[in-house]
Amino acid sequence: MSEISTVELRLREQVAACTLMLNDLELLGYSGHVSVRLPEGDRFLIQPFELSRSEVRPEDLLVCDLDGRATSNTARPPSEIFLHTEILRQRPDVNAVAHFHHDRTTAFTLVEDVKLQPIKNHAIRWASGIPVHDDPSHVNTPARGQALAAALGPHHAALIRAHGQVVVAEDIPALLIDCVHFVENALAMYDAALLGRVRPLTSAEITLFEADLHRARHVKKLWKYYVGRARTKGLIPTEWEI
Repeated sequence: MSEISTVELRLREQVAACTLMLNDLELLGYSGHVSVRLPEGDRFLIQPFELSRSEVRPEDLLVCDLDGRATSNTARPPSEIFLHTEILRQRPDVNAVAHFHHDRTTAFTLVEDVKLQPIKNHAIRWASGIPVHDDPSHVNTPARGQALAAALGPHHAALIRAHGQVVVAEDIPALLIDCVHFVENALAMYDAALLGRVRPLTSAEITLFEADLHRARHVKKLWKYYVGRARTKGLIPTEWEI
C-alpha cells in the first residue's frame, strides 16, 4: 500500500475492525459491507468484492469515488457499490454506511400491517421513522442507488424489502453501535409480538430518553467494549489505533 495519511490509516483500521466485529456478531455474513467517507468528501473506503468479511485488513480496502470507480488499485468494488455512492452523495451529514442482511430484521418487510418501530430506549435513534424500500433488487446500478437513497431520505436506517438493512451514521464507531442497537430493537419487537400486543415508545418516552442519552459518550463506551471483546478473541491486532 502506498504512503497514506495518518487520518486515512485510522479510518482504514476502523472500517476493517467494524467489518470484523459485525461479522463476529453475525450481523454481517458472507455478504454486506461497510464504508466510510474520506476527509476530502468525494471519496470513500470500502472492501473489495472478492474478500471475505472475516478476513478484512486495512490494506485491503479500496478507495472509490462517488461514481463507484476504485481509484486505489484494480480490485473490484462490491456489486452494490451504488448503495454507498448515492447515500454519501445525497446525505452530506452521513460519513459511514453499513449494508447487511439480518434475517429476523428483514422479516418485518415480509408481512402486512406490521412495521418495525422503536421499542427499546436506544432505538430513539430511529424515532423519525424506519422506511421500507420496496424494491428487493440488488442495488447494483446508480438508478437503484438513487432510489434507495430517496427512500432513506433524512432517516438513519432503512429496510430493503426481502433483502436487508441499511444503517448510516456520523462515523464508524457510531455505525457499529447503531447496527447493534438496530438489530437488538428488531429482535425485541419480534419477541414482544409473540407475547402480546407490542407497545412502541411514545413521544413522551422518546423525549425523556433523548434528554438522558449522551450519544458521544455512549458510542465511546460501547466501541471500547466491542473492540476489547474482539481483541480478546484475537480478531483485531492490538497495534491498530482505533
